[in-house]
Amino acid sequence: MTARSASSPGERRVDVFTLSMNVRFRRVERREGMLIHGPAGVGEFSPFWDYDAQESASWLAAALEAADEPFPAAVRDTVPVNSTVPAVDPERARAIVTGPHGCRTAKVKVAEPGQRLDDDVARVGAVRDALGPGGRVRVDANGGWSVAEAVRAIAALREFDLEYVEQPTAGVDELAAVRRRVDVPIAADESIRRASDPLRVQELDAADLAVLKVQPLGGVRACLRLAEQLTMPVVVSSALESSVGIAAGVALAAALPDLPYACGLATTSMFTADVVTDPWRPVDGVLDVRRVTPDQHALDAVRATPDDERRWRDRLAACAALLEDRQS
Repeated sequence: MTARSASSPGERRVDVFTLSMNVRFRRVERREGMLIHGPAGVGEFSPFWDYDAQESASWLAAALEAADEPFPAAVRDTVPVNSTVPAVDPERARAIVTGPHGCRTAKVKVAEPGQRLDDDVARVGAVRDALGPGGRVRVDANGGWSVAEAVRAIAALREFDLEYVEQPTAGVDELAAVRRRVDVPIAADESIRRASDPLRVQELDAADLAVLKVQPLGGVRACLRLAEQLTMPVVVSSALESSVGIAAGVALAAALPDLPYACGLATTSMFTADVVTDPWRPVDGVLDVRRVTPDQHALDAVRATPDDERRWRDRLAACAALLEDRQS
């Protein structure tokens, strides 16, 4: 299969995939995307369907970079990662963080629509109990709280010795307001990767650290340039990608001069299948730094339907046109 790319006038191979999830996460029950093959390897293009072409074009730029260029030089051989706990009951949360991955840091989803603060407290409390005092616990609200709700929720959750709270509110101004009223570090995610000006978080002193995701920000090198402009520490996280997409996140984490936090890159365990036969999972809480090559047998098992493939090819064409306009 071939498609025209924004980086080359020739045609290249693409594979469209659909990965079912074994747990609902952020209202997502399956991940769709496209693998784009190039001279340097394979890149992943998998923006969520609520992202328009303008926003999704950065995801395509990241995929083309991974396919066409070697990753930047690494300064470390392994990347520490955290386990990720969706909005599940306390017993399921406990089972996730005590799994065979060896992670001593856990990120816990909070502020899930339809749930209450009591549910968050029970889930985070179970994770803290399972990890013990030596583990690290962070929570992610994905912008689900108002300022008042965030302040109240953080006060209720701070007893669990939180490492930080990620994106408690949606807007940057609200994020800054929360930060002024709490004594737990605040991390910015959507306020950076979905913002027209990712540096506004820094200008408003709205966060203590920044979450960087390769696809939404346009590639590994774009993330490295942004990290250089930020005066706050950064943590690398995934956008619920396959093992191929995770490889780009690991490449970014491996190239950063400083990496003070475990990275949110151990997310392939949320899928029932992957584009590789042996999905990339952490051992002793770390991922090795390496390229990932999709396996044909695994690809055949997760190949998208013809209708879905047509939708993704249309999306690729629209985003490629936007990238060409930007480059010209």
